[in-house]
Amino acid sequence: MKLLVYGINFAPELTGIGKYSGEMVAWLAARGHEVRVITAPPYYPEWKVRDGYSGSRYSRETWNGAEIFRTPLWVPGKVNGLRRLVHLASFALASIPTLLSQWRWKPDVVWMTEPPLFCAPAALAFAGLRSTSAWLHIQDYEVDAAFELGLLKGPRLRGFVTSIERALLRRFDRVSTISQRMLERATSKGVEPSRLVSFTNWADVDAIRPLTAPSPFRAELGIADDAVVALYSGNMGGKQGLELLAEMAVMLRDEPDIAFVFCGNGAGRPELMARCANLRNVRFIDLQPVERLGDLLGLADVHLLPQRADAADLVMPSKLTGMLSSGRPVLAGARPDTELGQVVATCGSVVPPEDARAFADALMVLASRPELRQALGRKARELAETLFARDAVLARFERDLQACIAAR
Repeated sequence: MKLLVYGINFAPELTGIGKYSGEMVAWLAARGHEVRVITAPPYYPEWKVRDGYSGSRYSRETWNGAEIFRTPLWVPGKVNGLRRLVHLASFALASIPTLLSQWRWKPDVVWMTEPPLFCAPAALAFAGLRSTSAWLHIQDYEVDAAFELGLLKGPRLRGFVTSIERALLRRFDRVSTISQRMLERATSKGVEPSRLVSFTNWADVDAIRPLTAPSPFRAELGIADDAVVALYSGNMGGKQGLELLAEMAVMLRDEPDIAFVFCGNGAGRPELMARCANLRNVRFIDLQPVERLGDLLGLADVHLLPQRADAADLVMPSKLTGMLSSGRPVLAGARPDTELGQVVATCGSVVPPEDARAFADALMVLASRPELRQALGRKARELAETLFARDAVLARFERDLQACIAAR
């Protein structure tokens, strides 16, 4: 099988779409498939092109058996709605020559990730003219999120943009996404059920396992062995509602047995650090390399998963699978009727989004009941092994890819 992966985020980004796209490509290449990737230089979640890469020129490299083609990319110093659109458009335009250069190779499938949907017209045109299959994988509904989060505004604009989105989605041979609710949303946007595929995010349940001894991060961060660690690890951006973390830490600043660790990078980190500047119960660390991810997630006694209320049903947080794999309970902000709320209710505690007092109270309950944390952690691990084991998820996806090619 010849697979062309097309998307703005890719390895060596450590979180979000880039992490999963990289792991997927490495897995498929190891299975003997020919894989090529059109992507940008790594920039996320720091919103800065990494050292050793260029945002102004094209490049090519070999990575884990796959050919990686990187395009120029404009990365704004400060992110707002308009600048984000220009940023995404810069990749969509700069990637067209690289996409056309794959004409003679003729992939069996053009596999595109959303965001950004800006790349869809070129991907569909290439696939149609080259008589190959076009597959859209939706990690975030970026159009809905842009309006719900206030990045774009106005009913007329929303109607216009939504109509374009619907037209594009209906032209793909397959549309996949990461949760049942997101599949239902695709149906509401006009995608035929026969074209929908469930392709969940996954966890490396072999690399991320429940720790049997204290995480080495405890000693490195100066945290007592008997302290309860509440960990947030992931992107520090706009959809997470990170101000809640600071509010929680303030409310519990006089609880000597609770320590907060906030791990991540992104546009929201400076403000969060400023809010926590005088708090002795908070520690900040950068995103950690893959080889330390198991120790990092095992540092948690409780994983924190805040969400903004207006984004809580638009995405299934990609960080959830690693949390579950670590065998630790999750404290999430979600409505009970959302898919996230229903999953976490079996292995943690669910409170209303953006309610810092409810988060703090729920954390106090979990902190005071180690036997409850252990029971919920076991359920979290069972869920990871049953539903989100990497090899099982990617093997199903491989079969779905081959079925898509056969149906062409």
